[in-house]
Amino acid sequence: MTKARLLRLSVVLVSIFMILLIIVYWDNVGTAHFYLHTSFSRPHSPGITAGEDWEALPDVDEFLAKLLSSSLKHNSSIPRKPEQLLIQGSSKPVVSNLEENVRGYDWSTHNDRNTLDQEKLQKERQRRLREFCANSSFTFSTKERSFDDIPNYELNHLIVDDRHGIIYCYVPKVACTNWKRVMIVLSESLLDQGVPYRNPLDIPREHVHNTSTHLTFNKFWRRYGKFSRHLMKIKLKKYTKFLFVRDPFVRLISAFRSKFELENEDFYQRFAIPMLKLYSNHTNLPKSVREAFRAGLKVSFSDFIQYLLDPRTEKMVPFNEHWRQIYRLCHPCQIDYDFIGKLETLDEDAAYLLQLLKVDRLLRFPPSYRNRTASSWEENWFANIPLAWRQQLYKLYEADFVLFGYPKPENLLKD
Repeated sequence: MTKARLLRLSVVLVSIFMILLIIVYWDNVGTAHFYLHTSFSRPHSPGITAGEDWEALPDVDEFLAKLLSSSLKHNSSIPRKPEQLLIQGSSKPVVSNLEENVRGYDWSTHNDRNTLDQEKLQKERQRRLREFCANSSFTFSTKERSFDDIPNYELNHLIVDDRHGIIYCYVPKVACTNWKRVMIVLSESLLDQGVPYRNPLDIPREHVHNTSTHLTFNKFWRRYGKFSRHLMKIKLKKYTKFLFVRDPFVRLISAFRSKFELENEDFYQRFAIPMLKLYSNHTNLPKSVREAFRAGLKVSFSDFIQYLLDPRTEKMVPFNEHWRQIYRLCHPCQIDYDFIGKLETLDEDAAYLLQLLKVDRLLRFPPSYRNRTASSWEENWFANIPLAWRQQLYKLYEADFVLFGYPKPENLLKD
């Protein structure tokens, strides 16, 4: 009897010790502070709060869920300082980046769309997305795979804010610079002289796009090892997930303007030189982008389209994130997004989202650019692109058009 009791006691003590180790480890990396400040309720898990039973999960997931719930209870009992209102800096940003200087900011006021209309709009966007993800007759690459089938390196666009329970999938050329700034302010992941940034526009652009600034899903493996996928699934269930999208063809035009019409050394070396050699038959190209621009050697929009359609492109390296399809960046058929914003309605969508997240008293979304690439420009940009190329390009980006409710550009796809 004594031996049996000692054995049971040893098992209990070892179990407690292991749990304490895990708690301490998670606390050190910020995961035990699992604050949830969201008003969203998921259709499949209505009204879930810390400590309540979650949906049926695999054993390990269930263990992690209970452990995190206990951490939530513990944290909720600790008095916390009230969140302070955002202290605004200067009324206008200090803009030093060439691209931002060229574009400028729009500081004009915008009328917020009625809340009820926004609710209906979100329901319609989510309904459409779920409908086409479930439609077996509508197919595209990666659609049928599960979340577990997505490689870690393809999860690098999912930024996590544990302080407020938010996951943001960023899409380049869809206001992602400013949304990243918002995420930095909310997560307090970047300090200025020892103090977290409070005004998004105070954050220098070079810090915004530094990968070390953000906690993304692809970093989970290094932090949590074999628990990483289980923890991702728990956060996907509990956190508010959002993304912003844009008309696919207009996004391509914006990417081309930003990366090839402005002097960008990195994109010149990695992309412009191969394009000029392959599609414009240039040889002995200048070594720097500045020299190339002075010589009048620039990638044309036609070169860029040929590059996208060339089957050799993806064989050599996957599309760069600035022109990679949104469904490949954010996996909308594997991740059930709570909010789908659009650049075309950015001001209204951003204001509504910040209200839903209950952070609108902490910050405001930075003002939009004055002369964003407009959809009305499509015909001019594609005027010299052969019809067959336009049709191939549409097929390449068709899933983004359909999933996110952008009309098929019939005027570009017919004679």
